[in-house]
Amino acid sequence: MKELILEARHLTKAYPSGGSKELAVLDDINLSVREGEFIAILGASGAGKSSLLRILAGLSEPTRGGVFFRNKPLKEASPRFAMVFQSFALFPWLTIIENVMLGLKAYKVPDSEARDRSEQMLALVGLEGFEDAYPRELSGGMRQRVGLARALVMEPEVLFMDEPFSALDVLTADNLRGELVSLWTEKKMPIRSIIFVTHNIDEAVFMAERAVILSHNPGRVKADISLEIPQSKGRDSKEFKYMVDRIYTILSKPSEEVSLLLEQGKFQFLPHSRVGAIAGLLELVHDKGDRIDLSDLSSELSMEVDDIFPLIEATVFLGFGEIREGDFFVTAKGRDFSEADAREKKEVFRETALSNIQLIKQIIQVLSSTAKHRMSEEFFLEILENHFTKEEAWKQLETAIDWGRYAELFGYDYHSGELSFEEEEGEEPQ
Repeated sequence: MKELILEARHLTKAYPSGGSKELAVLDDINLSVREGEFIAILGASGAGKSSLLRILAGLSEPTRGGVFFRNKPLKEASPRFAMVFQSFALFPWLTIIENVMLGLKAYKVPDSEARDRSEQMLALVGLEGFEDAYPRELSGGMRQRVGLARALVMEPEVLFMDEPFSALDVLTADNLRGELVSLWTEKKMPIRSIIFVTHNIDEAVFMAERAVILSHNPGRVKADISLEIPQSKGRDSKEFKYMVDRIYTILSKPSEEVSLLLEQGKFQFLPHSRVGAIAGLLELVHDKGDRIDLSDLSSELSMEVDDIFPLIEATVFLGFGEIREGDFFVTAKGRDFSEADAREKKEVFRETALSNIQLIKQIIQVLSSTAKHRMSEEFFLEILENHFTKEEAWKQLETAIDWGRYAELFGYDYHSGELSFEEEEGEEPQ
């Protein structure tokens, strides 16, 4: 077995939430990184991917648990680590060579040696001849190459990358991915392991040899799988497509904890999706025979993973859809919703929202128990802030309001900030 380089043990990151309470962003993360591993960290928005990366790199401290570098506790950022950020993070007043030399000079490397090493790294990433240019004179792809050279010149054992290609155009990003993989496989980079965060599943399968997939709210390791596909197998191969489908399935499948939370009367994490978007997704898939491959769906809608998964999760939470073997299926209830007229759609949505969404059920219960059948949004936000951050609590209530108003379960007055039963309904929802 290859040598263990980096390890996270029972890692938790939480923030105070009033009194003695806290909200966890990451919970009980265990992760081992061995020499020669290229690891992708995947997860929906809010899964804590970047938070985990920064803790592993020593740039942020965990609340509980710890990070160990070569079996010794990691107390701070190590000179044996380097980070490539999503933004180019270059100093505009420095030349390219000066930007790359910056880290070496901080560690008191003599100027002549620092320049020689920096020139070698710039040549390695294809920027020979641009040493005296300024960042403003380079394209986005070239600036990101400078960021990579600046990281590599430190000769790190572990290279951390936080969505390094997301700010680039499609063609430039694809070229850089290919070049980075070539440098890695041909062992031209002085590094032992790479850990990178991405929301792009194709990117993860193309580049990495292992995927760590996080659930969200809080982030936990949902799956840790091998991505090893023979180099001869391209993106059109069945092996590549199978792995992409497998990750889509893992990411989009609601956690097994959801049903347990409902049984305990706690809250799900409601995906932030409007009813109109949910209806549009269901109608699109219904027109295609009630089934579509998830990667094909992402391509057809031209949506990134972080955008499409909340939409898929919402349909699954509501009982309108299911995920099986990398495909999205419309359920019988989803077909009823798609085929119904405007009034019937509201009735179908009302039924499933009352059956499946804990927050909506609690709103109905509270409104039913008050004499005027009205309640301030602050009442619900105070409850939600025991489970979510202040910002997320409002997003959760906003989603519930959107769904509840569409189903005509209750109304919402934007001026007073009050939720109430619709007067014209004449009776309370059952």
